Amino acid sequence: MVHRNDVCAGDTVNLKLTEKTDRLLSKERGAVFKEPGGRLNVCLIYPNTYHAGMSNLGFQGIYTLLNDRNDTLCERAFLPDEGDIDEYIRTDTKLFALESKRPLNRFDVLAFSVSFENDYPNVLKILELANIPLRASDRNQTHPLLIIGGVCSFFNPEPLADFFDVCFVGEAEEMLNEFIDTYKKSETRQELYKKTAAIEGVYAPKFYSVRYEKNPPSPPIIPPHPPLVKGGWGDLKSKGMGGFSGGITQREAIEGAPEKIKRRYIKDISAHRFRQSIVTPETEFSGMYLIEAMRGCPWKCRFCVAGHIYSPARKKELPAIKEDINNALKITERVGLIGPSLTDYPYISEVLKTEGVDFSITSLRASRKSAELAGLLKGRKSVSIAPEAGTERLRRVINKKITEEDIIETSRLIFSEGIEKLRLYFMVGLPTENDDDIKGLISLVRKIRGLSKKGHIVLTLSTFVPKPFTPFQWHGMEKMEIVKKRLKAVKSSLLPIKGIKVFHDVPKQAYMQGLFSMGDRRISKALEAMLRTHDWKKACIESGIDPDFYVMRNKDFSEKLPWDFIDSGLTKEKLWGEYQLALSGSNQ
Repeated sequence: MVHRNDVCAGDTVNLKLTEKTDRLLSKERGAVFKEPGGRLNVCLIYPNTYHAGMSNLGFQGIYTLLNDRNDTLCERAFLPDEGDIDEYIRTDTKLFALESKRPLNRFDVLAFSVSFENDYPNVLKILELANIPLRASDRNQTHPLLIIGGVCSFFNPEPLADFFDVCFVGEAEEMLNEFIDTYKKSETRQELYKKTAAIEGVYAPKFYSVRYEKNPPSPPIIPPHPPLVKGGWGDLKSKGMGGFSGGITQREAIEGAPEKIKRRYIKDISAHRFRQSIVTPETEFSGMYLIEAMRGCPWKCRFCVAGHIYSPARKKELPAIKEDINNALKITERVGLIGPSLTDYPYISEVLKTEGVDFSITSLRASRKSAELAGLLKGRKSVSIAPEAGTERLRRVINKKITEEDIIETSRLIFSEGIEKLRLYFMVGLPTENDDDIKGLISLVRKIRGLSKKGHIVLTLSTFVPKPFTPFQWHGMEKMEIVKKRLKAVKSSLLPIKGIKVFHDVPKQAYMQGLFSMGDRRISKALEAMLRTHDWKKACIESGIDPDFYVMRNKDFSEKLPWDFIDSGLTKEKLWGEYQLALSGSNQ
């Protein structure tokens, strides 16, 4: 296929924006610069700011993997900071890649790495800033090929499916080289689509048609400023301003595409592992080299999508992680170990005893071993544990196999190691949660605060969002007014206590996440409308979509779910059985 690596004379180059880009590049160690000629030109895009994207090991790993190929050039792009977006628009500058300042529409492939549903609107904003048609059906061979990977792509790509040519269902490093080899051998886009559809784990949305029980009506006529209605979405619908959604009745594969897309995953992360290329102070993990120690979690809490879709849990062997640490030490002494349950990593104690390394680790499990690990984190001032729920009953519901005694004893030992800050993570709005569970949460935090006069507690509350491929994929979210009431109860009870800080997410944003998590292809209309409205609720109204259909209701086992075409290795029967155990209060 034709390579688009030229820069047109008409392309606007903005001095303010390029100078800011050069300042970011000047602080980096490890960026790759190649000549574009004769190579497949890929721009890897993270749909959030540079600060967020460069903190993501998955993004960094794909950048390294692509640039390890001599026949491929990979550059990077991000959502500009808010003030810079205005500058792009004001000066009619097309969004460009960091390394070469080349506009995105001059690349062969735009590869989006998407880890969070709330970044979906940013995907469209980036395409708009790059002057690239949003929908795949509106693009042709003169436009870059758009591909998407990342965790969102392999649990439910459907809300974004109409915008992408190819989706990677599974761990992209397992199939990315196979895809690139296929791309380079294909003469036309149509040939590429047919060939990639035969690659296990690669999903081409154009080869699938979906029918629904009831198509949404034409978007209603909305006044320029919809009135503020006290009762929220339900009252808007009662005034004739809402939309309707029906379930999926049929999903059909065409032109020989497979009915099911099988998730691909790396079986040995020691032999085939991500490697970070770039270290920079301009990230959340300033100047830190990230190393993956584990992938997947053995505990499989019922709310956690990562614990299910990254199954089976895999560990990096000790020689491999020592090699990674030695590579890191050539760049920095700061090393961040990544894994969902590092307490269960069999070599964690030995790794943390490595001389000359300033280690940082992700959240620990509440156990005596975690407290012992805290003592090995020389100079670390903060340790995190995630009880998730405040009562034994609710922890059984979510299959969080820790007791109140585990939580309190772990906290006591952590404080005794001189850790200054204990971060506690809880969720609000979990299935079957009631006011007694909130009282239990408050009581538990008070007990932990009473363990020591030293140090302080940072409590972070997040709203439960149902996720595909978890037992709670059939469960609706709690009403927003109830979630707000419970958040307020926790804050008003704990904030007056010295040494406790309370933070929580914005419930409205959590409900938007739920919509994108549980949505089907029709959600694309709301995402497009958000470019104009900048508000997901108004966008749903304008698009004739009822978000309650996706977010608030409980679903039956027989319902066709948008992601049912993905073979994740988990059967619906198994997940449904876990859901029924949850509702019965069992953790077995």
